[in-house]
Amino acid sequence: MSEAHFYEINLKWTEQKKGLLSSQGLPDVEVATPPQFTGGHEGIWSPEHLFVASVATCIMTTFLAIAELSKLEFVSYESRAKGKLDKVENKFMMTEVTVEPIITVKYEKDVERAERIIHKAEANCLISNSIKSKVILNPQIKLEA
Repeated sequence: MSEAHFYEINLKWTEQKKGLLSSQGLPDVEVATPPQFTGGHEGIWSPEHLFVASVATCIMTTFLAIAELSKLEFVSYESRAKGKLDKVENKFMMTEVTVEPIITVKYEKDVERAERIIHKAEANCLISNSIKSKVILNPQIKLEA
């Protein structure tokens, strides 16, 4: 049995510097050049936003899988992420992505375990493992009030 999986998307230019991203069975997403670039648009997902979102989402879903296998009881998972776009050797690239998950657990005994699991999730995240950008993980584990 093959381990390969394929993910197909369609992208159609609509106007100016905008397009429509689609994939069978998923809602469409309007995408555009970010406003920092000539002709860019405010309020529309850009490739840069999607790149950062891919890292943060992959870390979360990997955490969820490992937490389930580890039978870690947690109350909530939230995350903020920030990507740094920089010019390197005269080309733009995302040089780093900082992900700041906030995980709330029920029991004191699970604080340290949640910390280990989130670091394991980042180390095993297929997106983190597929990009050149440095991924910085700054988790915060909280005890439910």
